Amino acid sequence: MQLFYNPTINETTETFSFDKEESKHIIKVLRKKDNDILYVTNGLGFLFKTEITLASDNKCTVQILEIQKTEAQKHKLHLAVAPTKMNDRYEWFLEKVTEIGIHEITPIICDRSERKIINQDRFEKIILSAMKQCNQTYLPKLNPAISLKEFIKKENSGEKLMAHCEETNKKSLKSILKPKTDYTILIGPEGDFSNKEIELALENNYIPVSLGETRLRTETAAVVACHSVVFTNED
Repeated sequence: MQLFYNPTINETTETFSFDKEESKHIIKVLRKKDNDILYVTNGLGFLFKTEITLASDNKCTVQILEIQKTEAQKHKLHLAVAPTKMNDRYEWFLEKVTEIGIHEITPIICDRSERKIINQDRFEKIILSAMKQCNQTYLPKLNPAISLKEFIKKENSGEKLMAHCEETNKKSLKSILKPKTDYTILIGPEGDFSNKEIELALENNYIPVSLGETRLRTETAAVVACHSVVFTNED
């Protein structure tokens, strides 16, 4: 199944048209024509089975035939991950956690961050593309970049965890994860969190955790954390 995305539709929509760029892709590249079936999501858990009623490369119009709603997961995972020095590694992380199953992502700027500016639009396109590629109907939320200090002071939901590499008393992530539980997990930059940042997190009730015996890259650590939470919630 090839999945398309349109954020404006809902369960009351009967017909709608794709924008010019998407219409051209559907008609000129994919060579779709009148009466062909397209599957569309709005990123909110709905899957719409539609039929093309006007195969125009300027304004491809479809009629909704069937609507399905995917049950939402019984847990939520929010990863706050420092941008990596090499942008492609962060983009790889965004793609993989979207495939695995993530609800919310926040880029955090830390004391040792070498990259402090992100391309929000590009990151959102990567997440959207990954969602469509793996036929998911929930679009993860990407927040604007924020300093770690500001992030920690926000009211983040669920259990709050911080993965760092310092030789301190830490719990294994595997040992504390529970199903049907919301988690916010902090992942630091290449140089790890500073001691000051670790202390600040502890003061704000973040639990220090270990992701294993080996030292992981930022993007790898984030993927491992995401998979661990999803695996814990599998039936």
